[in-house]
Amino acid sequence: MSSALLESMGLGYLDIGYILLGLTGITLFLFILLLVLLIVQMKKLSRLNKRIDKFMGGKDAKSLEKEIIGIFEDNNFLKAAAEKNKRDIRKIFHNMECTYQKCGIVKYDAFRQMGGKMSFCLALLNKRNSGFLINSVHSSDGCYTYTKEIREGKCSIALGDEEEQALQMAIGEKD
Repeated sequence: MSSALLESMGLGYLDIGYILLGLTGITLFLFILLLVLLIVQMKKLSRLNKRIDKFMGGKDAKSLEKEIIGIFEDNNFLKAAAEKNKRDIRKIFHNMECTYQKCGIVKYDAFRQMGGKMSFCLALLNKRNSGFLINSVHSSDGCYTYTKEIREGKCSIALGDEEEQALQMAIGEKD
């Protein structure tokens, strides 16, 4: 069977049955390829749907959006709280430098006659070893209390043995 169209194209020697058979084979190949691609895409879509269902957790899109906005607001609140805590901690550390953190106390018998070591010397110092000494001397006719200022571990007034001992005890404490 010859075709005028094939003759005009210079392909008159080809049988139209072979051409139809070739086109049928190509169509069948493309159909199988399309079917395989469709199955692969359906599998991917199924996995994606499972992930979306797990992510959504039974919520609709609007409630999920509200939840995400809530999480961002909570995050901003936590950041602000953390910054406030940092400022407060810095302020506390600054204030702690001025507080009396170190102490030394020595009890003694001022006049060697009374007994019971009723007299004492108390040294209170801050981080920079500045503060004061309180010396309380107890005798048979009364109790007398004296204070001496300490700056950077030194006193401008001469210290007694007990006062020096209390001062060194306070300075010796670890920071």
